[in-house]
Amino acid sequence: MTTQPQSPVAVTPPLPNRRNAELFLLGFAAVITTVALLLVEANQEQGLRWDLAQYTVAYLALFAGAHLAVRRFAPYADPLLLPVVALLNGLGLVMIHRLDLAEGVTIQRGLGGTADQQMLWTLVGVLGFSVVVIFLRDHRMLARYGYVSGLTGLILLIIPAVLPSSMSEQNGAKIWIRLPGFSIQPAEFSKILLLIFFASVLVSKRSVFTSAGKHFLGMDLPRPRDLAPLLAAWIASVGVMIFEKDLGTSLLLYASFLVMVYIATDRLSWVVIGLGLFAAGSVAAYHLFSHVQVRVQTWLDPFADPEGAGYQMVQSMFSFATGGIFGTGLGNGQPGTVPAASTDFIIAAVGEELGLVGLAAVLMLYTILIVRGLRTALAVRDSFGKLLAAGLASTLAIQLFIVVGGVTKLIPLTGLTTPWMSYGGSSLLANYLLLGILVRISHSARRPLVTTAQAATPIAAVSTEVIEKV
Repeated sequence: MTTQPQSPVAVTPPLPNRRNAELFLLGFAAVITTVALLLVEANQEQGLRWDLAQYTVAYLALFAGAHLAVRRFAPYADPLLLPVVALLNGLGLVMIHRLDLAEGVTIQRGLGGTADQQMLWTLVGVLGFSVVVIFLRDHRMLARYGYVSGLTGLILLIIPAVLPSSMSEQNGAKIWIRLPGFSIQPAEFSKILLLIFFASVLVSKRSVFTSAGKHFLGMDLPRPRDLAPLLAAWIASVGVMIFEKDLGTSLLLYASFLVMVYIATDRLSWVVIGLGLFAAGSVAAYHLFSHVQVRVQTWLDPFADPEGAGYQMVQSMFSFATGGIFGTGLGNGQPGTVPAASTDFIIAAVGEELGLVGLAAVLMLYTILIVRGLRTALAVRDSFGKLLAAGLASTLAIQLFIVVGGVTKLIPLTGLTTPWMSYGGSSLLANYLLLGILVRISHSARRPLVTTAQAATPIAAVSTEVIEKV
């Protein structure tokens, strides 16, 4: 008895319908942003102008273009990443426009003021995101440039420290590169480059970090000669704190490095030693540098100098108190009383006009983004992708904690911006590039392993790829 050969069955999943879900969520984000803008205009008695519709159309067109790039070049990517960021960006634009109105900016057409500039930077950021999605076909190619990325990131960190204060300093921190008609905050891009470097080194030199020395208090301590990378990261972070007076970037980069080392080695001893070094450096900096003392004293008691050093923190606390549970409503508060409300303290403006409920909703959006990034790290099959995705998601979580903790007086104020919401071109562009890398890794993690050609072979002959454990 002979059996007829059966035609091969294609088991490759069809083009995922999750892109349709992404498109629907982008439309939902556009509706929320439009309603929020109309509420601000109505409560500020600006009147409804036809040119506002141009911004809604531009917003839709911009993110529809980003969606098409993802649909064509990363069809298996997580469908929540882009819509969540679009909504955060939209709410940030509305709040920046609200703050322009609070500062008395005359609106002739469009949004006006810094909101127009932020809209232009959003365009640049989304274009940068699309370029990453289109041209970064495989995230693993970034590992080839790990050391180049690390060197470039360090150079970007050092440049503001060596420039004259007139070209780099603002509000006491030397974090800018100012040229005629152009300025950039290089630490925002350095953050991404150093994360690529960390992931590359931790994968290629994993044996160095996992080698055990003495056993102490239930922990396997690293060998003294293997502490060089940790000491280098500590010296770099302390250098940023001392020479650039940038507490936020110092804490962000060092904490991100510790998280990635812990993920790569699963050894608590690295974290304990790292935190001990950072604590020692912070105590020394407090006794040696006046700007660190001012930050700590303002954190402990902002009402000791409510008209001077503590003014910003005092006004932030009043904003949260005024907002209460449900807020004053978009356009009904007084967020302009907080200095730098559109940059470092935009969370205080959100807390005043949207209240605890609205602020919790915004933080939940960030939580969704971070959790999806960590799920991508668990699902991707290569060690470099796992570490890089985990590092990108963890950096967002650490930055959000530093920002919200500083504004709410949980920790000393550091001066970082809120990703995708605060005003600033460097931050917006850098975070969109970060999102593009995360989307590419997500696509690789969710892409099916079995192809149509493989389906024609016997099931027993189909080999499965082992997911590496980092």
